[in-house]
Amino acid sequence: MAIMSAPRARKRRNSRPLDPQKLEELALSYVARFATSAGKLRSYLVRKLCERGWDGGMEPDLDAIIARFVDAGYVDDAAWARAKSGGLLNRGYGPRRVAQALAAGGIAEEIREETGPDEAAARRAVLTLARRRRFGPWGASPLDRPQREKQIAAMVRAGHGFDAARAVVDAPSIALAEDWAAEAEEPDNP
Repeated sequence: MAIMSAPRARKRRNSRPLDPQKLEELALSYVARFATSAGKLRSYLVRKLCERGWDGGMEPDLDAIIARFVDAGYVDDAAWARAKSGGLLNRGYGPRRVAQALAAGGIAEEIREETGPDEAAARRAVLTLARRRRFGPWGASPLDRPQREKQIAAMVRAGHGFDAARAVVDAPSIALAEDWAAEAEEPDNP
């Protein structure tokens, strides 16, 4: 019978401290691989500096590097925010969760307000979540009180408002839930 030994811990390479050229190369490699915001790029560079140290003399000017990348078009906070917002909404997350993700990405308040979902997009997202998780009319009928409360709580945790979650979970049919979502898309007729 073979005795299994504990897996050996991987040795970390003793990486040399970063110099200005290597820091710039790391930043360029990062933006080439990932669509990112200025805040996320800053976090990445700070993390790399903490891991490897700095051997370039004076303190590195991260603002200058990030500003050059923004000017070159490699980093665009508004485009990143639109893509992130759209992706989260398409997966069924609500406006509050979208705002949290954009804030965590370092997006400025005015860009978050511009790229945040409108009422129609928020209603479509709540329907997407309900359809995907088989909540409300998409699930087993009829719901008992504990199931109903769990479904509403899950939708609220996903960033939707209580009223929207309740409207979808309590909808008697899929058609009525979809009509509720379509109400937000219709222009107001005086």
